[in-house]
Amino acid sequence: MQIDPEHRAGADQISAQLAALGFVLPGSVTHRQARCGKPSCRCHADPPVLHPPFWSWTRKLAGRTVTRRLTEDQLRDYQPWFDNSRRLRALVTELEDLSLRVLDQDPRWGHK
Repeated sequence: MQIDPEHRAGADQISAQLAALGFVLPGSVTHRQARCGKPSCRCHADPPVLHPPFWSWTRKLAGRTVTRRLTEDQLRDYQPWFDNSRRLRALVTELEDLSLRVLDQDPRWGHK
């Protein structure tokens, strides 16, 4: 099958970006305030005084939701990995879209 040089160049460009990504961490990071498990704590008062905000990383692992707290240092160190994860998903979507355009040009599929 012949692939248009423009499409091949696009796939090569996406592949190069994928290869340059480095580490990726899936999931989402949120800034939260919460109540603790001590019934006598001020966070359970009326009105509640919630604990100081913290960073939380949530992801799915074997079908279950896993949450970890992140320190400011950890967030700073791992933020590029979270960003890389979003970029990875975007690049895979671009490559899928490009592949579908190439597939649609294959005359063996007949008319669109």
